[in-house]
Amino acid sequence: MLRTYKLNDNRIVSAENGEGDIQVYINPEIEEKRFLVEELKIDEHTLNSALDPDEISRVEFEPDHIALIFKMPKSYSGEEELAFRVVSTGAFLFKDRLVIVLCEDVPVFEGKQFNRVYSLRSLFLKLVNRSAYHFMEHLKVINFLTDELEAKINKSMENRYLTNLFTLEKSLVYYLNAINSNTVVIEKLKNYSPRIGFLTEESEFLDDILIENNQCYRQAEIYSNILASLMDARVSIVSNNLNILIKILNIITICIMIPTFVVSAFSMNVGIPLQGNPLAFWIIMAMAFISALGVMLIWRFKKW
Repeated sequence: MLRTYKLNDNRIVSAENGEGDIQVYINPEIEEKRFLVEELKIDEHTLNSALDPDEISRVEFEPDHIALIFKMPKSYSGEEELAFRVVSTGAFLFKDRLVIVLCEDVPVFEGKQFNRVYSLRSLFLKLVNRSAYHFMEHLKVINFLTDELEAKINKSMENRYLTNLFTLEKSLVYYLNAINSNTVVIEKLKNYSPRIGFLTEESEFLDDILIENNQCYRQAEIYSNILASLMDARVSIVSNNLNILIKILNIITICIMIPTFVVSAFSMNVGIPLQGNPLAFWIIMAMAFISALGVMLIWRFKKW
């Protein structure tokens, strides 16, 4: 699916009749891929890399365009069960157009940084900058979910909460790898700024992007280290909760067994004491109650 946009008064607006110089291909079909490869001379392998979530970020300099593959967070779905994944995005900068290739339909130009766009090169850089902001937004959500799961683990013994934490930890590992991969690409763009033809303002903006991406990486690293270091403690909490439950059940079982033994002893079909006493039933019940009460007092005294 193709969507076209254009720059109008430093703003991105939808273009009519597909005549815009900003072309966004969402999961392109065979005919669209053929056009990109044959007409725009985009390398077929590079084009497929933009649709491969496992592809690493990279930048390539072709004779008539710059090909950039970078990582972005995938839109979260409730069906993922707290699994946050990353996707690849392709941005191909020509002299007269910018081609963006996405594997799924996401709002590309969302955010206040797209309110003022002065050129295609500026938009090219803002896409990378938006990726860092998008990762930061997801990291805040992951941190919030981690706090909620911690509170539930402290009160519950269900394994699914621990499984959710392991899933979040795995997601952070993928995020760290993706953000670090983007950092390498940004540094390469910075080193080749004169060759690309970035203006002074654009080069300075590229420095800001690098700083934002590094901060994003450190934030993700902190969350990942905290989650990994406290995982053993949370497993111990679940085990401790289970031990407490087993202890309580054992005490209840003992409190029931001793009165049961007293009643059973006086229920044997042999000669027993008190069998001729008219108050035998109440005496036996009193003995059973006293034995249960004695177990409870010992429990409290020993602070079991």
